[in-house]
Amino acid sequence: MSNTTTVLPLLEPGTPEAVEPCCPPFTERTLTAEEAEKTARMFKALGDPVRLRLFSAVASHEGGEACVCDISDVGVSQPTVSHHLKKLKEAGLLTSERRGTWVYYRVEPSVVAAMGRMLGSLG
Repeated sequence: MSNTTTVLPLLEPGTPEAVEPCCPPFTERTLTAEEAEKTARMFKALGDPVRLRLFSAVASHEGGEACVCDISDVGVSQPTVSHHLKKLKEAGLLTSERRGTWVYYRVEPSVVAAMGRMLGSLG
């Protein structure tokens, strides 16, 4: 296996590869069934204390990304950490990149911003 690191390009909003924000603010209009499903998956993923700790560890890590080796100390086994990180990725909250034997995680900023706008509209 090569020890070279591949740098992935940033995705520009509006490109097909970019993650689209989940939904409009709650006060803008009623969510469609599809938007409600997607939003529920994201909030459900954050509803687990271990997942919330992992998400927080990634979000607050220096440089905006964290190696799985740096965030695994959340009181559960490594396979359970991997399971929870997978659920956060499936919900669209995290992205990941393999570098050699380690996986690095980043918070998906467009999705988190959309969630913040949704909740912020209620205040």
